Amino acid sequence: MLKALRREPGFYRHLFALALPMILQNLITTSLSFADTFMVGLLGNAEMAAVTAANVPIFIMQIVVFGFQSGMAVLVSQYWGRGDTDNINRCLGVALYAVTGFTTCVALVMFLFPAQVLRLITPNQDLIDLGLSYIQIVGFSYIFNGISSIYAGVHRSTEYPAFGTMLFAISMCTNTFLNYILIFGKFGAPALGVTGAAAATLASRIVEFAVALAYALRSKRLPFRTGCILRPGKRIFRSFMRYSLPVVCNETLWSVGFSMLTVIMGHMSNSQDMLAAYALVGNIDKLSTVVCFGLAASAAVIVGKEIGEGKSREYIYSVSRTLLLSSMLVGAAVMAVLLTLLPTFFRPVLFPLFKLSDGAAYAATCMSLLYACGMPFRAFDVTNITGVLRAGGDARVAALIDVCPLWLAAIPLMALTALVLEAPVFIVCLSMQAENAVKCPLGYLRFRGGKWINDITRAEM
Repeated sequence: MLKALRREPGFYRHLFALALPMILQNLITTSLSFADTFMVGLLGNAEMAAVTAANVPIFIMQIVVFGFQSGMAVLVSQYWGRGDTDNINRCLGVALYAVTGFTTCVALVMFLFPAQVLRLITPNQDLIDLGLSYIQIVGFSYIFNGISSIYAGVHRSTEYPAFGTMLFAISMCTNTFLNYILIFGKFGAPALGVTGAAAATLASRIVEFAVALAYALRSKRLPFRTGCILRPGKRIFRSFMRYSLPVVCNETLWSVGFSMLTVIMGHMSNSQDMLAAYALVGNIDKLSTVVCFGLAASAAVIVGKEIGEGKSREYIYSVSRTLLLSSMLVGAAVMAVLLTLLPTFFRPVLFPLFKLSDGAAYAATCMSLLYACGMPFRAFDVTNITGVLRAGGDARVAALIDVCPLWLAAIPLMALTALVLEAPVFIVCLSMQAENAVKCPLGYLRFRGGKWINDITRAEM
């Protein structure tokens, strides 16, 4: 293993130069979500559970946007290796059309049919009533966020992730400040509670979009070519559909499947405790995986660029193996930190701070323990699927490896243990981890086969 980690001088410097801004960007975005959870959690367990339920369709929307962003990155990173900025702009154009259309449709559904959407997630009428105004408002914020995320994704795929870090830092600061004002009624504003959290999110995303647009119009590093963006052309559209659609379908099916786990919790007899625990632990999990996702995004850029530059298959395989081993080591370090924090900080300090009931605190402890133990394998899966395999143009097989374990293992097991057998909370939480137990060996076998290395930009010429 140590031999595989030895690389040419400057390799790790370049890796972490790419990863650090991405890690900061993910940390900023996740901190924003954590701040929302914290402020809403101060209102009570019911409010926090209601926002968790309302955020299920929002989570699906975010992941689908990430799918478009990741699918676009497959092409953009390889075009960047060739120095083809015109086609990068055309890829951006196709992605913007797709994301704007999708987020607008979902936002309208949530605005016009909020109660019906929430009833799909939980039958608890108290939680539905609390979440109605939140879901109606917050959906529109992701139209603006989708556009700015796609544009930030182009810069990330062209080795300039610092732009996204700056952009989402502005958004986080705006959202946190407005949350404080609108949730609790500070500086003369009315105390809007859950509705205030949604209004703050919408306002911050509009600011985020305005900053991204202003930068795009003035950027000299990656000139904004309006003609290429508005009229990307059939060839790029076909390429985008061929290599991006599997990624989008992957993320859509995965996000819907992962959301089914929340829906199952929403239908348990102790649904309020489970949803409140998941709201907190889910954010802890996101914070703890920011380094893993940063390394995965860096891997996608590095592998895609090396393929675009025409490097040998042996070299690309060797680089990818190093990236996967590095990611697993980082995951092991995160696991050690989480297992230390669980008895020393989470249980005695953090859980009481969020006013978790005894049942919610126990569920949160079970979730935290199991998330921590699986961290090295999840780190491998994230880098392998979203970084290495996708960047190599192997999106279809990557999608199968990512989605099938969730739908065929985790969801049936959790539904059986939670709703049919009404098993203890620890067993229910353990069944949620079945996904990674299946996914990791499947991903490893595909990587070892080496068939995932494809130069898709030259194939389309």
